Amino acid sequence: MARSPVLAAGGIVLRASKPPQIAVVRLRKGEWVLPKGKLDDGETPREAAIREVWEETGHDVSVHEFLGTLAYDAGGRSKIVHYWRMETQGKPTRDLMRDVIAVDWLPLQAAVERLSRDHERAFLANVGPLALESAALARRSRETKALAPAKPRRRVATPKSAPAISPPMAPLPQDLAIAAPEVIERSAPLPDDEAIDAFASLLTREIAPSSVQTERADVDPFETVRDDAIVQDELVKRPQSPRVNMMQRVRGWLRRVG
Repeated sequence: MARSPVLAAGGIVLRASKPPQIAVVRLRKGEWVLPKGKLDDGETPREAAIREVWEETGHDVSVHEFLGTLAYDAGGRSKIVHYWRMETQGKPTRDLMRDVIAVDWLPLQAAVERLSRDHERAFLANVGPLALESAALARRSRETKALAPAKPRRRVATPKSAPAISPPMAPLPQDLAIAAPEVIERSAPLPDDEAIDAFASLLTREIAPSSVQTERADVDPFETVRDDAIVQDELVKRPQSPRVNMMQRVRGWLRRVG
């Protein structure tokens, strides 16, 4: 029955210098290797990589892009190691773990030659240039942002609320505005012609009562027995009095507002 592979994680750890340097560690049995270690229970590969690098180099690191996986045979079992690009800026923050007796920082080619295992030398020779290029791009980006002048923040003008303007009101006709004692509600039911005539007659009687006498002045007092239709016919034929003109204007206005 095949045994399950050993899972491990580590880092290609860079230190800022010219040229950049890469960490290699020396184990007690004398081998020079890349910093790495097995996953503890419940750890993710990334978490294990940070912990193992800290224990084997003594440096706190920042973790960046994933570089690749190295698989090889270790004591009859497959070992799979995931590597991330890492960077350190300061000095060691802890002592080295018991299995590590030294840490060396070397340029890429010297680091490749220092490694004791063929598979690690081949791996670093392939992913090392990618790690250095990524680190250079990140450094240039930081420098560009640091040198760029800060853009002034644009103030966004808050629109002022427009003052409330009352809608214009249509003026009443001049003759009705003087005489009308009440305001007629637009929401009232529309009056019919008979109601309009009755209201106009009542309103004009109050406005120009003397005009009533003017209308009837031309009627012969001795002709009281004459038919009302004849009298009405004569009134129509005669020139209209001021009251009649007023009634017509009131009727017209009432029909328009209705």
